Amino acid sequence: MDHPGVGAGESAPVAVFEEQRPRLFGLAYRLLGSAAEAEDMVQETYLRWRAAGPVEVPAAWLTRVTTNLCLNQLASARRTRERYVGPWLPEPVLTGDGALGPLETVEQRESVSMGLLILLERLSPVERAVFVLREAFGHSHAEIGDILGVEEAHSRQLHRRARAHVGEPRKRFESDREQHRRIVRGFLAATLNGDVAALERLLADDVVAWADSGGTMTSARRPVRGRSTVARYLRGLSLRPEVAGLVLEVTEVNGETGVYVRGQAGTLVAVLAMEIAGDRVAAVRTVTNPAKLAFAERQFARL
Repeated sequence: MDHPGVGAGESAPVAVFEEQRPRLFGLAYRLLGSAAEAEDMVQETYLRWRAAGPVEVPAAWLTRVTTNLCLNQLASARRTRERYVGPWLPEPVLTGDGALGPLETVEQRESVSMGLLILLERLSPVERAVFVLREAFGHSHAEIGDILGVEEAHSRQLHRRARAHVGEPRKRFESDREQHRRIVRGFLAATLNGDVAALERLLADDVVAWADSGGTMTSARRPVRGRSTVARYLRGLSLRPEVAGLVLEVTEVNGETGVYVRGQAGTLVAVLAMEIAGDRVAAVRTVTNPAKLAFAERQFARL
């Protein structure tokens, strides 16, 4: 059977793939936590697509190939992350432009949040694949079994195991995005002005701050925990001389309110992903590793 709409020449198969590309990227990113690696996996899927013969159901074929490429990549990625210097965080992605697909529901937004992507690191590669295919893309266990080459019952078992390891999400309510923006703006003002008391009022009791530099610059090598400790830590960062020349912009990062930080030359130097619980900041995840900012930099340049 030919591809739907395929005529003479090769343009139609390319068009079929390009229609699927955003979904495949969103799938690969959720599986890998890396935009750069996700792009590589999607490109490899494209090369295999061009080399394949007629495919009866393109979307299913492409999902299967991308998923299994990511499973192979996860094995080597895990070894690399075990040697990573300091806390490892996912690569930040600007999501206001739909880069990771629709984020209209709490569950969809949660599926790309840094908090959840970090939890997914607890899972085996196949558990992670089942979780993402089921929770983020709504595939049935019969479909997942076909994608992964396992029995439907085994897919259900893997999903239960994954849910147990990930646990219940921290928040399960519709967020007020404008309120979150106000909280983040207040957080930035208090931090930059050195108003520790105001900052502490905006932080949750059990707030945690992570900094991922990959060893490229001085940063906390372990998570900083607790309201007063995090407030003092942030105050210390704000006193660094280079902070005065930074430009901060509140935006949407991984489905949550975040901050893009640019240097004097306009280059992206950091991305903050903020987790808000109620009216308090529950987590601050800062990525400064230049290698992890390349995708976000390209996104930012298109704005």
